[in-house]
Order: sequence, then C-alpha cells, then structure tokens
Amino acid sequence: MTLSAASFRSEFRLMLRLAAPLALAELGWMVMGIVDTVMAGPLGAAAVGAGSLGAMVFYPVGTAGMGLLFGMDTLVAQSFGAGDARDCRRTLAAGLWLGLLIAPPVFALLWAMVPLLGAVGTNPRVMAHLGGYLRALAGGVLPLLFYTAFRRYLQAVNIVKPVTFALVSANLVNFAGNWILMYGHWGAPPMGLAGSGWSTTIARAYLAAVLGIAVLRHERHSGKPLWRASWRPDWARMRCLLLLGLPAAGQIGFEGAVFAIVTAMAARLDEASVAAHGIAVNVISTTYMVPLGISSAAAVRVGQAMGRRDSRGVAVAGWTALAMSAAFMGSAGVVLWGMPGWIVRAYIGDAAVIATDAVLLRIAAFFELFDGFQVVATGALRGLGDTRTPMLAHLAGYWVIGLPVAWALTFPMGWGVRGIWIGLSAALIPIGAALVLVWRRKSRAIAVLQVKG
Repeated sequence: MTLSAASFRSEFRLMLRLAAPLALAELGWMVMGIVDTVMAGPLGAAAVGAGSLGAMVFYPVGTAGMGLLFGMDTLVAQSFGAGDARDCRRTLAAGLWLGLLIAPPVFALLWAMVPLLGAVGTNPRVMAHLGGYLRALAGGVLPLLFYTAFRRYLQAVNIVKPVTFALVSANLVNFAGNWILMYGHWGAPPMGLAGSGWSTTIARAYLAAVLGIAVLRHERHSGKPLWRASWRPDWARMRCLLLLGLPAAGQIGFEGAVFAIVTAMAARLDEASVAAHGIAVNVISTTYMVPLGISSAAAVRVGQAMGRRDSRGVAVAGWTALAMSAAFMGSAGVVLWGMPGWIVRAYIGDAAVIATDAVLLRIAAFFELFDGFQVVATGALRGLGDTRTPMLAHLAGYWVIGLPVAWALTFPMGWGVRGIWIGLSAALIPIGAALVLVWRRKSRAIAVLQVKG
C-alpha cells in the first residue's frame, strides 16, 4: 500500500486539530503538578520530596483505574467511525458504571499505601508530610474516574475544546485551593502538604462536573438528550471494556509502579537526591504530556478509520501521529541536554539539588524520542483494539531490563540517583523501538486483510 504525501498533509491537519487541544489539556494537567511542587517549596526539601513520592505512588494505582476505561477509545471511536451514535452512548453509560465499581478498591489500595511506605524505610522527614497528602489524594478517585469516562467519550466523537477548557480552568481552582489550604488563608487552618492534596481532589471534582455538563450539552444539541438513553448496567459492554481496559491498566500499572519503586529507591538517599529525582520526574512528565495528547488523538483517528474500514486511513493516522511526536520529543531532548540548570532553577534554588538534577536531565535527553514513540504507538495500537502488546512491551522493558539495571547501578555500584535514570533509559529505548515495529507490522496486516476482504 502506497501512502501519498497529499494524504499525510490532509491527515496532519486533522490530527493537529484533535491533538493540539488534547496536548494542551495534558499540559494543563501537568501544570497542576508543577504548581503543587513550586508551592510546596517553602515547606522544605522534605515536603517537595513527599509530594513527588505521593504523586508517584498515586500514579500507578489511580491511573491504572483510569486505564480500565481506556477501552472506550476503541469502542466509541470505532462506533463513531461507523456512524453508530447509539452504540457510542451505550459505551459511555457502561464506562460510568464501571468507574463507579472501580472507585472503592482503588481508594482502599491508596489508603493502604501509607503504612506500607513507612514500613519500607522511607525517610522519616519525608514520611511526616506524606500520609495526609496521599490520603487527601485518595478522596478524588471517583471524580477522576468519571472525568476519564466523560473525556474518552468526548474526544472519540471529536469534541475536544471542553477538555482543554476544563484542564486549564482547573489550574485556577487548584492554585486557589493550594493558597488557601496549604498556608491557611481566608480563615482556613494551615494544612501544609495535605492541603495541596485536598486542593487537587477539589480540582478533580470540578473537572468531572465540567465535562459532564459538556456531554449533556453535546447530546442535547444533537437532538438525542442523554437522559433518554438507557442507563441500566450493560454487563456485556462492561465486560468488553474490561477486556480492552485490563491490559491498558496493566501497562499503566507496570510503568507507574516502576516510577513509584524508583522514587522509593531515591527516598532512601539524601534529601537533595529525593528532591532532584522528584523535579526531574516532573520535568520529563511535562514533556511527555504532548505525545500523550497525540497518543489520544492517534487512538481516536485510527479507531475511526477502523470503523470506516479504511486501511489507508489507519496507516496514515498512525504514522502522522508518530512523526508529530518525533518532532516534539526530539526538540525536547535537545533542550534538556543544553539547558538543564536553567530548568531546575525554575523549581528550586538549592545548589545541591540543581547540580544533581542537571545530570539527571541530561540522561533523560537520551530517551525522550523513544518515550514519545512508545506512548503514541500505544495509542495507535489501542485504536486497532490491541492493548495487550503495549502491556507486554512495558512489562519486559521496565521489569526485565530497566528496574534491575536501576537497582544494580544505584546501590551495589553506588551511582546513587544517576543509576536510577540510566535504568529508565535502558527500559524506554527498547520499548519505544519495539512498539513502532509492532505498529508497522499490524498496520500492514490490516491493509492486506481489507484488500482480501
């Protein structure tokens, strides 16, 4: 199958129209974490480290729960591509019911992480801030899952502006909440880092409300109000979502658990290393948000093409998304290599943290391109309905290669926090390369099958 330059130019415009608002939304999400880190700065390095550790603990648990709903990308986008709006709504209802069932075990698991982190030897000064913060974050699980369901539905039917608006405006909610709750303004008691956790939970409730309203408005304008649809639990559809979502959740869980483990490894080092690791994670997570937005757009565009039975559209959508990611992440790697000190000074003025972080960001520069490849290829494969391959790639890359390398370099060889980041590089480079090759093979196979069909 030959793909013309004209088809790529046309797809680029459509992909950009979808990906740019989603990437801005993801960046808006990350700004919350940056603001939380910066506003925790006056509380000291231990509080900054506790905030980073808490976020890293929340990520594999909370976002694995969110990942169980990622099958909505496949089902809604393919139904939308096939012109079946009723089936799109069935998937939305099933996603909301599934979120309601997922929330209690996710909440309980996050709550249980606090004593576990204390038992594994986390720095006591870090631990003093961590418990209240993580418990406050756990309170936002249900609204976060509802937000996820609303968002997956909206983006799969090409409604993305409300997602951007919700994330950008939620930053104002979060900033105000931090200012009031962390430091005790407007009569509130100063809650320290726990106040930041409650502020994040309030912002997540706001996100769910805004996107819920956006869904209702969209359905009302379409002439088919959502409240007239069937809201009875569709167990078959929920099972289908779980079959797609469990591997996606597993992949997120494997990846997030590694970051939580390496953050716990860093927590056994000196406070400067804890803070440097947390800031470096925040920086690369920020750059990661752009290809993550592109990944969501890739899942939608590939899924819609699958629904139309358009094999050429499938291939063009996936390769366009990968090219967009390569352009951005390649540039990000150059910036991380050339300006690490300037980036870190935006977070903290501690000389020891700045010196350590400069080394970490230069290590990160080597894997930026492949980090973008792995997340965008994952999205494109999800559009095809393949969530299992990315899970296996992340399991092998992180747990068979990356984590053992990180542990060996950090402790037995005494490289400290640098060893952690070299281990991350050893994982991400093969994961990214492998998933691009899988995408190439599967997109070609679909073209062959549709020609034969």
